[in-house]
Amino acid sequence: MHPPPLVLAQDLSFGYGERRILDGVSFQVPRGKVTALMGASGGGKTTVLRLISGQYRAQSGQLLFDGQDVGQLAQPALYLARRRMGMLFQFGALFTDLSVFDNVAFPLREHTELGEELIRDVVLMKLQAVGLRGARDLMPSEVSGGMARRVALARAMALDPELIMYDEPFAGLDPISLGTAARLIRQLNDSLGLTSIIVSHDLEETFRIADQVIILANGRIAAQGTPDQVRQSTDPLVHQFVTAAPDGPVRFHHPGPDVASDFGTSAQRQTRGQP
Repeated sequence: MHPPPLVLAQDLSFGYGERRILDGVSFQVPRGKVTALMGASGGGKTTVLRLISGQYRAQSGQLLFDGQDVGQLAQPALYLARRRMGMLFQFGALFTDLSVFDNVAFPLREHTELGEELIRDVVLMKLQAVGLRGARDLMPSEVSGGMARRVALARAMALDPELIMYDEPFAGLDPISLGTAARLIRQLNDSLGLTSIIVSHDLEETFRIADQVIILANGRIAAQGTPDQVRQSTDPLVHQFVTAAPDGPVRFHHPGPDVASDFGTSAQRQTRGQP
């Protein structure tokens, strides 16, 4: 018998004013697995992460984290739930005035009463896990983009969360750093028994490490399943996404006047009352 999912969305809706971002979305994130949230820009992927962490509250439906409706939690209970989550922000979001060591130590000092000696041991263990124990005394300005992303991952793991959410973890990385980051996400998920959610546009690397892929489009789920199942989808939008086709349901040209209207002769435009 499978354990209940760690994250469960049921008929979830959210928007800004009249603009609906999520419209009756339902999905689940299995425990111990890597789930990828993908889709075109503006499709609601980062919004889902913010709903899970309680930064936003669903306008209808439910977002359950380990059986608790995040949108209904009072502040103390929400903070307790957040301590069971780790977040790797886009481009790392390290504190520029703190060393690598102090960046990783920050959540431990903020949310625990551990002594400095124990904090040191925990920080060095987390840095060792991402291969950067030797960089402990460097400042963020002294490490590469790939190293900064790994420092941010060590910080996200500092409190031993059950769930880690990654917002574009591969953006801006060179091929070597990208491959390293992807392998690290997969290895840490399996070795530590984590549950991971990745928001990414990097199709090849994300499909390689994900157990489940969810593609959001037009406020709904366009496809959901294993990477192979999503690749074989006959949905035109999903096909366009996984093949990177320049035209399809997502058009290259923004809607506008027909070409003849804009590029007709001067006489024709004057006849139509255009300059």
